[in-house]
Amino acid sequence: MNLLSSTYVFSFFTLLSRVLGYLRDILIAIFLGVSIFADAFFVAFRLPNTFRRLFAEGTFNAAFIPSYVSEKTKNQKKGKNFADETLSILILILFFIVLLVEIFTPYLVYLIAPGFLEDSEKFNLAVEFTRITFPFLLFVSVSSFFSGILNSNNRFAAAAAAPIILNVVLILTLLISYFFDLNFAKQLSYGVSLAGIIQLLFLLFFTKKYYKPSIRFKNRLSSKVKLFFKKLLPSILSSGVTQVNILVGTIIASFEASAVSYLYYADRIYQINLAIAGIAVGTVSLPVLSKAFKQKNILKISNIQTRSIELSLLLSIPASLGLILASKEIVNALFGYGSFTIENINMTASALKYFGYGIPAFALIKILSNFFFARNNTKTPFYISTFIVILNILISIIFFNKVGFIIIPIATSISTWIGVIVYIYLLNNKNFLLIEKYLPKNILKIILSTVFMSFLLIFALDYYADYLDYNYKYKSVYLLIIVSFVGSVYLITCYLTGMLKTKNFKTN
Repeated sequence: MNLLSSTYVFSFFTLLSRVLGYLRDILIAIFLGVSIFADAFFVAFRLPNTFRRLFAEGTFNAAFIPSYVSEKTKNQKKGKNFADETLSILILILFFIVLLVEIFTPYLVYLIAPGFLEDSEKFNLAVEFTRITFPFLLFVSVSSFFSGILNSNNRFAAAAAAPIILNVVLILTLLISYFFDLNFAKQLSYGVSLAGIIQLLFLLFFTKKYYKPSIRFKNRLSSKVKLFFKKLLPSILSSGVTQVNILVGTIIASFEASAVSYLYYADRIYQINLAIAGIAVGTVSLPVLSKAFKQKNILKISNIQTRSIELSLLLSIPASLGLILASKEIVNALFGYGSFTIENINMTASALKYFGYGIPAFALIKILSNFFFARNNTKTPFYISTFIVILNILISIIFFNKVGFIIIPIATSISTWIGVIVYIYLLNNKNFLLIEKYLPKNILKIILSTVFMSFLLIFALDYYADYLDYNYKYKSVYLLIIVSFVGSVYLITCYLTGMLKTKNFKTN
């Protein structure tokens, strides 16, 4: 398997999904803007969507793939039995979670958005929309199981393409609601659950070549399945620490008017960079890394770890600088239409800028946690992630009254960078950080290429300033041209310096 080409396949479908996601959010910004309906829907969508990210974007895989690969390596029957038992218990647990949430939705909404209690209309809308959207959790979590099966067999395309369905369904929902004059937020809520069902059927179709599920409940769980579910919860928090931080940010932001919406739109933009630089690289590398540990192949382990870090930084460092330098232009081009005002753009751009400082850290957390997960160690990442979340909460609460909602992206970035330092220290201390000597030299090449790209970006933004103005009709086209140009220059520079040679990323 080639780490670079597999990451490219995963990234292509992820990028397509995010582009459609942006189109979806542009339509939401046009039709809903920053309103009580928007805030209510975003809160209702936040919880199942957080779980979607936690389960679907590598977190479930972090616990499932090492265990499944281990059993399948012994023989196919053991792998099949492990998967069947895991799926059966997973469905049972998820069913009861959804049932409990449907019953106690008002209490859940209060926990997620306590600030909404001051506005009874907004609170009641959030409760209604949450009840409609939450079944999505069941469908998307089971979908993530089938994605794990596919990824374990080094098949990444279908799993990466599945989230496209959600965006397509929601876009169609918005357009139908517009033509038939329906309630946008309510119909979007129904669209979320519908998309979950379609996504599940889609992945089931592609998985049947490698695995045919059998639902069976046993009186006693096997020791392997018990161990898996014991690892699952810490794995969810560990690998999904960025998503947990966002959820924490939503809770705190609910006390400031429109802050939930600002954070949502900013989150939507930087997530594409995280999806490619962290999730794509982490998802692709984990199966081969787990197999290498099973084989005790030290040279292969070192190569995979080194190339994972290198590829993650190669993608995240330029993305970070791009978001910092062009946050206002990006937000304006993507969402500066209809009900989305200049003030909305400025507030969202401020949040995006500070999230941008944390992009390399968000990506590295995904990669570094894999170095423990591949060893079936979920405890250490769990402890580190708990520390990151607590630190984020403390910084946000202490400075919220002085700084406002903008402290949330600042706290998220600071706490995650500190988490990266802790990861590196512990990995090095345990002799788990098996890095090849050329990595520092290649990181320097990445930094220099990024600096060159940044100068071009600053020049392009200044040169096309009039075409990126709020009132200019085709501003998104010009932003796309600028991003394509500076991105291409960066990739060419990386290639010329020897950073993007396909042969260097072979893991076989």
